[in-house]
Amino acid sequence: MELNCNDMSRLVPHSGTMCLLDGVETWDADHIVCRATSHLRPDNPLRDDSGLRALCAIEYGAQAMAAHATLLGLGHGHRVTDGVLASLRNVTTTLSHLDELKGALTILATLQLTHQQGRIYDVTVTGDGRTVLTGRLSVMLAPDDAEGAKPVSQEGAA
Repeated sequence: MELNCNDMSRLVPHSGTMCLLDGVETWDADHIVCRATSHLRPDNPLRDDSGLRALCAIEYGAQAMAAHATLLGLGHGHRVTDGVLASLRNVTTTLSHLDELKGALTILATLQLTHQQGRIYDVTVTGDGRTVLTGRLSVMLAPDDAEGAKPVSQEGAA
């Protein structure tokens, strides 16, 4: 099943220019492969004065993870739970900026572990025939039922 750009805002928790993925090329219970060309756009919201840093590919991986979780949930008739990127491990980049790439990015997110509180994925981002970023990303899921949750103290918060 291939999904296009118009479908992506229903799969990730972003819209407009912050929806970085163009589409899903393939997915199953264990992985998802997405493509993106938003790194080529001058209005990419992650771009700074130096360009689009390669570490921004983490967000591409996180959006692929979100799309995968949504597709898995929809396939099982479950409501999709909000999550937050909680941990990055063994992240490696092979270049400083994504601006060096002229073609589409391919984002592979492979599910390593899933449990009630979250998911762990290995992510690989490639472009122009080379690996751009690899790493292990963990997402923590919001509780389905907030009634049992205790409020977090804001005392001392900036």
